[in-house]
Amino acid sequence: MFSGIVETQGRIAKIAKDGAICTLEVDAPKIASGVEVSDSVAVNGCCLTVVSKSGSTLSFQAVPETLQRTNLGDLIEGSSVNLERALQVNARLGGHFVSGHIDGLAILEKIVDHDGECFDYYFRIDETLAKNMASKGSVAVDGVSLTLVRCERNLFSVALIPYTLSETTLGTKKIGDKVNIETDILSKYVQRLVEAQKWN
Repeated sequence: MFSGIVETQGRIAKIAKDGAICTLEVDAPKIASGVEVSDSVAVNGCCLTVVSKSGSTLSFQAVPETLQRTNLGDLIEGSSVNLERALQVNARLGGHFVSGHIDGLAILEKIVDHDGECFDYYFRIDETLAKNMASKGSVAVDGVSLTLVRCERNLFSVALIPYTLSETTLGTKKIGDKVNIETDILSKYVQRLVEAQKWN
């Protein structure tokens, strides 16, 4: 379980494929000392297990399903990724509960710059994701906990401050880039309850 408060950005040092398995080596000097093999780390919001560690480099393995359903499959050596270690039970929860299980992808469609003071990011999404979004609710975008502003059938927006843009990979996103989306866990249960009513 995570909070969506990104701790640091890591850099993809190496990508290696061995059959169906893809190994991502991530240089993460700011958190590596506090990470052990078998720990869970959110990489762009996707929960992955540390399979090995060497100095400041953490290695993760991803199966084809993960690569196809997230933007991890688009990474290249040198790419930056958002990193967050799993929550500790006694830690403050500054964002919202994030499971690290990606629901789908969104595409950055528009950026509105309000004189450099804040920025509105608009993302195009599938209707199935939109059903689990509500204005003022929470969403994790590439692992970043954000508050939803505008929610439409195939579009949502979030407001970002310069700090968030500088401390996460969202500041380097360009129009057309794909991001990982995890909708709020409570919305999923509500949606499931609504669907279950139709069974009777």
